[in-house]
Amino acid sequence: MKILSFNPGHDGAFAYIEDAHLITSIEAEKHSRYRHSPLSIPDMFSILGELKEVPDVICRGGWWMGDTNQSEQRLNAGYHGVNYSDIIIGQQRLLGKTLRYFSSSHERSHLLCAFGMSNLPKGTPCYALLWEGVIGSFYKIDAALNLIKLADVMPEPGHRYALLYGLADPTFDKSVAEFSRFSDAGKLMALASFSKRSKPSDEEEEIIAFLMQDCLHLKPKECEVLKHCKHYNVGLDDQEFRNFAGIVSNRIFDRFYRYAESNMTRGMPLLISGGCGLNCDWNTKWRETNFFSEVFVPPVANDSGSAIGTAIDAQFHFTGNPKIDWSVYSGLEFITNDAFDVSLFDTYETNYTMIADMLANNLIIGWVNGKYEIGPRALGNRSILASPFHEKTRVRLNEIKQREQFRPIAPVCLEEDAERWFGCNQPSPFMLYTQLVSTDALAAVTHINRTARIQTVSSATNNHLYKLLVAFKAHTGYGVLCNTSLNFKGRGFINSIGDLSAYTIERNLDGFVIEGRTYLLKSSTNYQVYLSMQSL
Repeated sequence: MKILSFNPGHDGAFAYIEDAHLITSIEAEKHSRYRHSPLSIPDMFSILGELKEVPDVICRGGWWMGDTNQSEQRLNAGYHGVNYSDIIIGQQRLLGKTLRYFSSSHERSHLLCAFGMSNLPKGTPCYALLWEGVIGSFYKIDAALNLIKLADVMPEPGHRYALLYGLADPTFDKSVAEFSRFSDAGKLMALASFSKRSKPSDEEEEIIAFLMQDCLHLKPKECEVLKHCKHYNVGLDDQEFRNFAGIVSNRIFDRFYRYAESNMTRGMPLLISGGCGLNCDWNTKWRETNFFSEVFVPPVANDSGSAIGTAIDAQFHFTGNPKIDWSVYSGLEFITNDAFDVSLFDTYETNYTMIADMLANNLIIGWVNGKYEIGPRALGNRSILASPFHEKTRVRLNEIKQREQFRPIAPVCLEEDAERWFGCNQPSPFMLYTQLVSTDALAAVTHINRTARIQTVSSATNNHLYKLLVAFKAHTGYGVLCNTSLNFKGRGFINSIGDLSAYTIERNLDGFVIEGRTYLLKSSTNYQVYLSMQSL
């Protein structure tokens, strides 16, 4: 069965599944478009270019109805709902053919995405946690794949988490804002690691009570009632606010954990979905509780996975199969036919030993291979790579990325070396958990609390990056590199050589590698120093 699915909301995406295999997932923010973009006409042409024939089923994921008319409401499921009654079935015309049409709720899309992409066999009972900007709920999934909501534990956990960052940020005009900023949750995750205090003051308890109140939508402009509090507009460098960030992060997690401990059976698997599933600290906490037999988080835990989840829901409805085969590298191929000024670069045939030597000598390069990664984390196909040893490398990478200097840089590591350097004794291919760094040698990838958001690589998961790490290990003794996403600020991954060459020049990369070809920027001081060293 061939299923074409789309998520029309923010983090818009198309997904195409054929015979229970994910062929492609095309995300609207990729190709250097704005983060969290909805779908556009170019995305439609992109997905049509990937189809070899007309699909059997076309799906639309549920979203807010807003001001839609009644006929649209009859065709499209809404945001909430977990029952079969929340599924809409019909017909749709496409390219002269009448297709089956399927729509189910946004809530179902997250849960089915997590179950369908997990290693749990069909019929395995499990729990699921969906926590995101709007929903914060636990579910039980039974052997027949009935979705049973256990409790709405906390409304809007992701929104409230991000709201704390905005509370302290004097550049955020809270007096008129209706919503928190999407980017603030990831920044607060970085700041929370600076926390050195676990007990809140009475005034801080007042802020926590405000942030965690049980109301349907807490607006940033309502934070004006906290103007008298010391953390209001205090700035993000304030250590007392950073202490408080860690306290609030723990308090949100604890509310969900206390529910699980009091109301759920120990020893069952847990699936995690929703944007809060990208919080590596919380994912790690869930593992470390040892309350669940295993924890699975898909790399598309945020809304970029909703199209996949709706397609899985449709596949289950029509075939009885809720499982898919998939690769995290299921995006689009890199575009190499853009015009760019190649005279600005020295070009070489790609040689892993040479690139490893350049990285060891502190060059920073863009690294492109195959199809782009699905989800928001760069996993070695649209990455910026650098040596992991020096603090100044982290500083330069954050300057290249135009990010705050409190933001950490993640490591990518050979799977066989992960336990030695990070105490990681199992594969962690999607950069979704933190580990304690066990050496002082990896300063560029060691966060303030001595953790790292690790990605492990094997020859099976990413052979090109694996070979480079092997070469780097042969040169330095460490099969570890800095790995951060290849993107303009506020945009999705770069996916064309035109954008990549412009980024290299604008942001002072030393060069880039596109599979079999290496381009080094002639004007790069680091590259010229490297050349002079080779001639000695």
